[in-house]
Amino acid sequence: MYDFFELDFLNIESKQSGDAIALRYSSHGDNRIHVIDGGFQDTGEKILEHINTYYDTSRTIDAVIVTHADGDHTGGLAKILENFHVSELWMLRPWHYAGQLLPRFPRWSNLSNLVKELKDAFRNIADLEEIANRKNIPIYEPFQGVSIGEFTVLSPTKEMYLDLVVESDKTPDGTWDRRQSFLGGRPPSFKHLRRSESSEWGKEIFSPEETSPDNEMSVVQFADLCENRILLTGDAGRRALVEAALYAIRGGLTLPGVDWFQVPHHGSRRNVSAKILDCWLGEITPPDPTQERAKRGNAIISASKEDDDHPRNAVIRACIHRGARVYSNEDTNFLAFSQNAPPRNWSAANPLFYPNEQETN
Repeated sequence: MYDFFELDFLNIESKQSGDAIALRYSSHGDNRIHVIDGGFQDTGEKILEHINTYYDTSRTIDAVIVTHADGDHTGGLAKILENFHVSELWMLRPWHYAGQLLPRFPRWSNLSNLVKELKDAFRNIADLEEIANRKNIPIYEPFQGVSIGEFTVLSPTKEMYLDLVVESDKTPDGTWDRRQSFLGGRPPSFKHLRRSESSEWGKEIFSPEETSPDNEMSVVQFADLCENRILLTGDAGRRALVEAALYAIRGGLTLPGVDWFQVPHHGSRRNVSAKILDCWLGEITPPDPTQERAKRGNAIISASKEDDDHPRNAVIRACIHRGARVYSNEDTNFLAFSQNAPPRNWSAANPLFYPNEQETN
């Protein structure tokens, strides 16, 4: 039985979207604070101020979780590691597995050189490792099946992660650029996509392109707090979300049925599909663009107001089709969701309207 939880999605206020999540929950008086990702470098000060303002803490954070190495998720975490006592840092470091990876990089034969190459390629998390080592913060591996407080990691497995490191275009022999070139190149900026006026309920147009291996590395976490089922996804793509669902089902979780669903990668069309959303949120419901029916869950999108590429209307539509109320932190300092939490002076967030148009290519 959990006393309360507070789940806050901070607006990183940048021209590009990013993720910075603060979480506090209590079980029988035992409080825990987690920070999941930290946006860009300037976001660190916002997270620090947010925790000091809203979380009654003695400058201790129980767990900092780095979902993956992208700069819009890692930049602000240096500030957190430097200014709080952090009990645990959870992140995956490719060079930590250099011995296992060396045979998979044909052009490399020297282990220490590969370690250096991987640290240079993933500089964001290498910098966090240096801070953690200097401050004696233990670093743990967030692979499938481990527990971080009351959260369970659903993805990635170690095997999948190592495959993704090899595929990443950051690594020495990465295959992602070549594969994308074979497919006709990376898609252009969404700013110039054609749109299709369509009021047909249930019509969904997702991208045929996959998300990048670096996004698929994202740590996917699940917890049930105060009878609220929470799924945090980072920038996870279809491979990771399928792997997460299969593991959750094997562990006894009944799907669909998530109360709080972090829409991955700021609402990108390349990270979800109809079947994946059916699995996590449920199948398409009868038409009701007014959203007056009983909601089946909540979908939260972290997106910057100045980011023309995110979120995509197709993804917003798809979540609403499945009875979810969709929220974005584009127009607010942070989105806050809670159960039995200490009071704050805030107003209720308004869900996004149903878009009648969506991207067509």
